[in-house]
Amino acid sequence: MERGLQPWGAEEPPAREPMFNAPWPATAVVLAILGAYVVQVVWLGGEAAAARWGLSPADLGRGRWGELLAMMFIHGGWPHAIMNALGALAFGPPVARWLGTRGRGALAFFAFYLVCGVLSGLAYAALHPSQTAPVVGASGAVSGLMGAAARLFGRREGLNPLNSSPVVSLAVGWVLVNAIMAVFGAGVLADGAKIAWEAHIAGFVAGMLLVGPWRRLGDPEAPEQSA
Repeated sequence: MERGLQPWGAEEPPAREPMFNAPWPATAVVLAILGAYVVQVVWLGGEAAAARWGLSPADLGRGRWGELLAMMFIHGGWPHAIMNALGALAFGPPVARWLGTRGRGALAFFAFYLVCGVLSGLAYAALHPSQTAPVVGASGAVSGLMGAAARLFGRREGLNPLNSSPVVSLAVGWVLVNAIMAVFGAGVLADGAKIAWEAHIAGFVAGMLLVGPWRRLGDPEAPEQSA
């Protein structure tokens, strides 16, 4: 069908932006968090799965390194899983666009997410080497996305410097939030469980520092300009 002629001086209506336009790798992480919790509830015994799949720092000395990955897919309840999913949805898109959404860039994004989570777990284990209580959740990995996003928010191209306003503001805010949770707990979000705030801070720092060199692993044709 041919388009009709426009009256002289008339302009085409602006294209509507989609209400939901997160890149598919970021959306995949959100679905992985929520889908994994469904599997946990239906097939793995719910919160009891933490005892088997959560990160116990003392277990690392016995060679159970798989817990560093498994813990990211186990959560302490629906509020815990939903908050991490929302965090991934908020901070994942700029990182996914920076690394690229095609094959190589998507793989780099998933690897970045997992590496930030592993580093956050290692940092927590280093500070509590004899702890046997398991730590669960994707918060360290999501904090890595937050740290990376702080380097990307509001810039025209390249990365925000570490001492820039977006980075400092988000870092200070995240430290304060975690300080409050460390003192008062997270209430309903973690069902009264202790918050591994050290892992959150370590994940944030890892994401903030790795996002620059990690671009070399992504899609070389991904745009550097902010969306």
